[in-house]
Amino acid sequence: MYRGGPNYCFLPVDFWWLFGRFSAPFRGLLMKTFLPKNNLDQRKWHVVDANGAILGRLAVQIANILRGKDKAIFTHHLDAGDFVVVINAEKVRLTGKKETAKEFMSYSGWKGGEKYASVAHVRARHPEKLITHAVRGMVPKNRLGRVLMTKLKVYKGSDHPHAAQQPAKLTPVK
Repeated sequence: MYRGGPNYCFLPVDFWWLFGRFSAPFRGLLMKTFLPKNNLDQRKWHVVDANGAILGRLAVQIANILRGKDKAIFTHHLDAGDFVVVINAEKVRLTGKKETAKEFMSYSGWKGGEKYASVAHVRARHPEKLITHAVRGMVPKNRLGRVLMTKLKVYKGSDHPHAAQQPAKLTPVK
């Protein structure tokens, strides 16, 4: 028996008849990658009011819409989601002691370049980053995730420049 090369198999030659005989009935049962037939270029717009919503629950709901998990044509490796506009980002709510105890870390790349900021500090300067950071942690960490994050628009006031897209109102889970 030949041991090595591209034709090497761990089974003896006597067992090859077994696989050739039983593989034909199971050929149609192999897993296939689902590709949606619908046009993915026609995306909807949703507007979410973050006033009084809990940050984590809101971020889960936004991430599911961005990925398209609420649609029947959801596919893991394709961008099938919709656009999401979040308004009143400064009024999002955190539970427990996270307002003072939770810290965001940034690193400049240099020695001693770590900077920490509490949630209250981030909320005062850039309240949009609270929601963006939470949603970014819930999307894939690859090229698809970076494309999904371009469809998230977060604003700290109640005004947004996307009225021409006629976004549908979405109520966050409280």
